[in-house]
Amino acid sequence: MKISIIALTFATFTASGAALATESATPPTAAQTEQSGPNDVGASPKTRADVRHELVQAQQDGQLGSLRTLYRGS
Repeated sequence: MKISIIALTFATFTASGAALATESATPPTAAQTEQSGPNDVGASPKTRADVRHELVQAQQDGQLGSLRTLYRGS
């Protein structure tokens, strides 16, 4: 009885592993790998100076402080 249960369990795991291997073998499409957001449309690449300026601006506006309190958790 134990041998048949072990054999059935092994066969189930083998079959499910083969099914998962077939799914992951397919190459991802562009829609799956592409990450886009509302700011990506027509946006030009930012320089390091631009990013630093936005960071300083967010610190002065209080945006970073409000985000810290929002994501601090309970």
